[in-house]
Amino acid sequence: MHERTPSRRRVLAGGVAAVLGATAGCLGGALRSDDADADGDDRVLRLTFDDAGETLRDRFVDDPTETDTTWDTAAFAAVRDGETYTTQYRKPFFSTTDDPRYAVHGGTYYRLGSVVVDEAEATRPVLRLFDADADGNGVDSGDDADSTGDSETARVVDAETLPSGDRRAVEIAHFAARARGNEGGIPIGLVERGGYVYRRPDALDASGVLADDGPDRVRFRDTVYRIDVAREQFYEPVYRATGTVVAESPEQVEAILRARKVDARIAEGDLSPDAQEVIETAEHGEYEESYPYSEGYAAVLRALHERPYLDGDIESDATATDSGAGMVRHAGRYYDYRLRFEPNS
Repeated sequence: MHERTPSRRRVLAGGVAAVLGATAGCLGGALRSDDADADGDDRVLRLTFDDAGETLRDRFVDDPTETDTTWDTAAFAAVRDGETYTTQYRKPFFSTTDDPRYAVHGGTYYRLGSVVVDEAEATRPVLRLFDADADGNGVDSGDDADSTGDSETARVVDAETLPSGDRRAVEIAHFAARARGNEGGIPIGLVERGGYVYRRPDALDASGVLADDGPDRVRFRDTVYRIDVAREQFYEPVYRATGTVVAESPEQVEAILRARKVDARIAEGDLSPDAQEVIETAEHGEYEESYPYSEGYAAVLRALHERPYLDGDIESDATATDSGAGMVRHAGRYYDYRLRFEPNS
């Protein structure tokens, strides 16, 4: 038996490492020699397995009778009763064609979605923030500025004192203000038209920022911002909620979810002992090797259908495929796996 080359293959599973290290010498036949390592890569390809449980239903099927949902429960009731239910701007179930939502009611499983059926015109308040010191039209952000009342130049409030809807609006508009003039840094999907658009009726009704006697400035994270509110025209989609019965049993919906979610399936007997050790290590922590990979690691990559990582062009240019991810079923459990290149420290 040949001794394992530790510079090329490292076990990172914490307590599992000691157990696996005891058998390291017996597994050297799956590894290449030190001569091959001398011409190898200066990076490692790291594999992690995150346990996703024994069923997919627990993760991907919502049961409104047991847990609170983020989507519109009234829309779910409507589709079950065959009634028309529409929402404006926001999809009722936050789902897409490629990523539908599933829900259960009375033992029946539904696939939930929506279709655009109209367009609505609406006037919305848009909150934009501008650094008061930077634009030369503000107040000092120090103690001289009154945080609760009028100052000599403007009324300044602390964001923490505002209603919850305003606090969220200020935080999101802050991201846009911080990124203004710089590249990047704006959270896509939150910032809109360079600020925050008020749409929720409860936030509109409770807003102090939008009130006629609202503040001129707001202090957020040690910066005083000038408040700018504009009422602008929007053209928003109108969605009709849809729901389709897809299963009448847990086993049937589990099969549907496997077909949609699982990228690879590995039975315990499918792999050699070396390859099985790679998976067991990844399940308990992390596993990594530098190129050229051992036969055991290569077998795992093939079993995960991640063959691009065995391509020499990929190995010489990590930007071509710098990470791979998916879901695998192994030994009766589901795992979210991820591959990524890391420096060989």
